[in-house]
Amino acid sequence: MWVFPLVAAAVAGVFAALLVRQYLQRRRSYQLLWAISLLMYAAASLSVAIGALNGWSRFSFEVYWVFGAVLNVPFLAAGELQLLIRNRTVEVAIDVLLVFLTAYAISVTRGAVYDVHALAQQLPSGKHVFGDGTPAHQLPQWISIPSYLILVIGALWSAWRMRGRPELKDRFMGTLLIALGATIIAGFGSAFAALGDLAPFSIALLVGISVMFWGFLRASMPVALPVAETATDPR
Repeated sequence: MWVFPLVAAAVAGVFAALLVRQYLQRRRSYQLLWAISLLMYAAASLSVAIGALNGWSRFSFEVYWVFGAVLNVPFLAAGELQLLIRNRTVEVAIDVLLVFLTAYAISVTRGAVYDVHALAQQLPSGKHVFGDGTPAHQLPQWISIPSYLILVIGALWSAWRMRGRPELKDRFMGTLLIALGATIIAGFGSAFAALGDLAPFSIALLVGISVMFWGFLRASMPVALPVAETATDPR
């Protein structure tokens, strides 16, 4: 099962590289946030591959938990908000909030008490590693779930605004695919992670990020502008 998260890490890495290239060309802040999120996803997936292959350490589980279970969805959602709102004050406020969430998630996870016996599982569950209801265990509930809702609602709103416009068909379908991929990861992936079921979780990691990447590629296709009905008089 280590192969699936390893390939997922590779897909996320390529995805992040394309977003970085777009950011360098266009300087859109949301592209940078999405790139950071995908790098987090790649790091978390790589930790899953290492844990499945060689066993879990406290460090590998912390990387998986902080970057995979807690922070990568908030960065995606923050990028979606910045794309939709396009306001400098809002962008700064979102960036400050992300810094706070990142520091808080790392601090809580690093300071948590671990059950070393739970790390012996193929896919350790946060409930067993940290203890049910502890602050570290509840981080995804406090941070990731609300962020996922923001991400999906924002993506669906973007798709709704593009409906019925043939020239935006690729962006419309790409946006829906990104929402679908995020749902596969947040829904199926999180459920299997909570159960500690490595095989379906690993597959969900790869399928979800692949669908998101497909959506990104389709949404990035050039827009075919409608041909003017009347030609301009050359005189």
